[in-house]
Amino acid sequence: MAEPSRRGRSGGGAARRAERTAHHIEMVPAITRKTPNMEYISTEALEIVEANAETVLEEIGVAFPDNPAALDRWREAGADVQGERVHIPRGLARKLCETAPNQFTQIARNRDRNVDIGGNGLVLAPVYGPPFVRDAAGGRRYATMKDFQNFVKLAYMSKWLHHSGGTVCEPTDVPVSKRHLDMLHAHMTLSDKPFMGSVTEPSRAADSVEMAKILFGDQVVDENVVMTSLININSPLTFDATMMGALEVYAAAGQACIVSPFIVGGAMAPVSVIGTLTQVLAEVLAGVAYSQLVRPGAPVIAGAFVTSIDMNSGAPTFGTPEAAQITYGVGQLARRLGLPYRSAGSFCGSKLPDAQAGYETANSLNAGLLAGVNFMLHACGWLEGGLVSSYEKFVMDSDQLGILHRMAAGVQHDENGQAMDALREVGPGGHYLGCAHTQANFKSAFWRTELLDYKPFETWDEEGARDTEALATARVDALLARYEAPALDAGILDGLNDYVARRKSELPDTMS
Repeated sequence: MAEPSRRGRSGGGAARRAERTAHHIEMVPAITRKTPNMEYISTEALEIVEANAETVLEEIGVAFPDNPAALDRWREAGADVQGERVHIPRGLARKLCETAPNQFTQIARNRDRNVDIGGNGLVLAPVYGPPFVRDAAGGRRYATMKDFQNFVKLAYMSKWLHHSGGTVCEPTDVPVSKRHLDMLHAHMTLSDKPFMGSVTEPSRAADSVEMAKILFGDQVVDENVVMTSLININSPLTFDATMMGALEVYAAAGQACIVSPFIVGGAMAPVSVIGTLTQVLAEVLAGVAYSQLVRPGAPVIAGAFVTSIDMNSGAPTFGTPEAAQITYGVGQLARRLGLPYRSAGSFCGSKLPDAQAGYETANSLNAGLLAGVNFMLHACGWLEGGLVSSYEKFVMDSDQLGILHRMAAGVQHDENGQAMDALREVGPGGHYLGCAHTQANFKSAFWRTELLDYKPFETWDEEGARDTEALATARVDALLARYEAPALDAGILDGLNDYVARRKSELPDTMS
């Protein structure tokens, strides 16, 4: 742990001068929806799901294996604990959830990049977790720390992404016992956007909190949310000690957790939409309630990762109507609970950034927008069912996220939006290209891609007849060539370097 004096040096003249001279990276603020959410499931059906979820918690129960402290907490709260199975009386989990905030702010080291999570907001974060990466030049391969750093840089340079994310790929060239230190160091030094902590072991969550204190200062971490981290439920109805141990660390420190069932319909949940919604709600209620047993008021996000299964091959499928229906339904249930909601992303099962990837991704992203998602993990870069982080798809998806911003903004109907002056000026038989209203608005009237090609055929052909993947490769290369690290106080950087070096010297090299 760095000495206290380093932790306090979060500003200073040198840092301010460096900030003023730093290369400016544009970032559009997080989305505030001005459009209605999709209310897809009827109130009658939602009430059935809520009643059935309470029955699941009471009659079937949920498992907390290898975690006697969790069993003690539940027992003291009034649950019926039988072995490692916790039977939660009707209404108890919902009552405990009431202390969780319905909205919170995650601060970034660049305070202009703080994000509000909840309400009408939508925060976009990149892909999380793939062990493989793919690019046009090297094909599919195991991810390295260099790849991880590149994806952090690409996320930092995307104006549509509001968050640096977490495990943007799994760097397999570093021992599992130590890689969380390098990943956190990359998020903290290569970007100034908000980021996620490690959850693969409770001590790694503790390292995340300690490194955050070096970056922000003890008091800032004690009084603010500086990390939002992903806690997956081992569906069905199992809360394993590793993930719960990480949740316990973060909740005790006042840091936010996403309590997210991992649902592959037909394998880890029933094949029916209402059955799956029942299980998801039961798991969310139990997980959020447990976070409040650790620390009442701990910030938490109700999550749902949802896909279906190909009954012929057993492979997960994406962009399907059933997944969208569940995504809509969980959004409604989360709003009835008064909790922020995490779901959706650039999901696809394709092995390449091709037409299948495009169709499935568009379906998934649009469902997330309409469902009222507040925190969208996997918003760009996802390929091959989450096994691959794709360089080309990362920038393709990132470009398309601009459409979500435009759609969520709704339609202006003020005087300028009504365009009556243009209608009067042009009249019958004219055109609008040169009218005053067009001249005043043409720069911002239409969303414009920074990637896709709309040139005439002859120009496109002369430039090499490049397809979208080739255009994306060129954009990746251009972005990484232009990257400049955001300014960071030298004392803080020294503190982070010292902490990582010390912890690596203390930890054995293990791959688990």
